[in-house]
Amino acid sequence: MNTMKTLLLMALLTGIMVAVGGAVGGSSGASLMLVISLAMNFGTYWFSAPMVLRSYGAQEIAREDAPELYGLIETLAQRAGLPMPTVAVIESDVPNAFATGRNPEHAAVAVTTGILRVLNYEELSGVLAHELTHVKNRDILTS
Repeated sequence: MNTMKTLLLMALLTGIMVAVGGAVGGSSGASLMLVISLAMNFGTYWFSAPMVLRSYGAQEIAREDAPELYGLIETLAQRAGLPMPTVAVIESDVPNAFATGRNPEHAAVAVTTGILRVLNYEELSGVLAHELTHVKNRDILTS
């Protein structure tokens, strides 16, 4: 269902851009906005996770870098029937975690160093399980 919502949202935004382009520049403006919106949709779909992680300064980690965090996400992903997402850490005192990516096979879960300091293992498990439900339900594609 979320895939359909995403397609409808992308089509709606494309339609709005084409309409605005047509109102401002006639048929050539509409054509230009169609090309721009298709390029934006393509780029957003294929490169959203890396763009989001880069914008937050997230560093991808391996098991050796943070074995407890990596193991926790791996266990939760297995329980949810999901492939292992990319795990990233953001240097920030603000406690936060989020998931991003176009689908479960290309997902990433990021946490801040602030949330790692503030929450205990059980609390962090709950937060990360919540983020993985976004991956499973493909909510991350819509956002």
